Amino acid sequence: MTTTDLHRLTGAYALHALPDDESTAFERHLTGCEPCAEETAELSATAARLGLAVASTPPAALRAQVLRRITGVRQETPGRRPQNRTALARLRSRTLSRWALAACLAAATALGGTAVWQYQRAEDARDQARHATQASDEIAAVLAAPDARTRAAGLAGGATGTVVVSRDRDRAVFVVSGMARPPGGKVYQLWFDDGGTMRSAGLMNPARTDQAVLLQGTVDGSSGMGITVEPDGGSPHPTSAPLALMTFPS
Repeated sequence: MTTTDLHRLTGAYALHALPDDESTAFERHLTGCEPCAEETAELSATAARLGLAVASTPPAALRAQVLRRITGVRQETPGRRPQNRTALARLRSRTLSRWALAACLAAATALGGTAVWQYQRAEDARDQARHATQASDEIAAVLAAPDARTRAAGLAGGATGTVVVSRDRDRAVFVVSGMARPPGGKVYQLWFDDGGTMRSAGLMNPARTDQAVLLQGTVDGSSGMGITVEPDGGSPHPTSAPLALMTFPS
């Protein structure tokens, strides 16, 4: 494969449409070709915008429908006992009934606890979905802002990063493609560069190599952003040398 051919693969690489051998060759090419790195990052950002534009939110009535169906499960009706029984049979029946009642009460208690647990899980899932939807909406708003400005750069290991800044919204989004996963027990942390003082801007998802991240907090005059490797959960201040420093577009 010639260098000319590699220059033409930016779009296919941004859409993850290359076979493994060509993808590996193109990633090696990116480390020494700044124009291709910038174009790939911009195309990745555009692909992210298109994906966010068609994202859908689950119907609001979905949770209520699930809970209603769970509570509507019919229990089996116990059979009728014969009327003519001996005294011993009646005694055994009453004894068994007490045990059955105790078992039913125990089962009801257990099922009640399970229902509470299921309800809490549903509430947690709903909160997570709401937060994810809110973050996606905010990311989309920054990417689609009329004053949005982008700056792309090649990162270590052949990764590409693009920062999108909207001064009107006072927010920034970092879009990365091909980012290697951090070491075990570590996470990538983003920072605002406030005139040389680094201010935390949130954590990246360590399980994803391609992602769009809304920087937490406002731009507020920051000149750029940085990325460091920090202990799981993040740090109040950088504890390692930056993997990358990017100046915000003017």
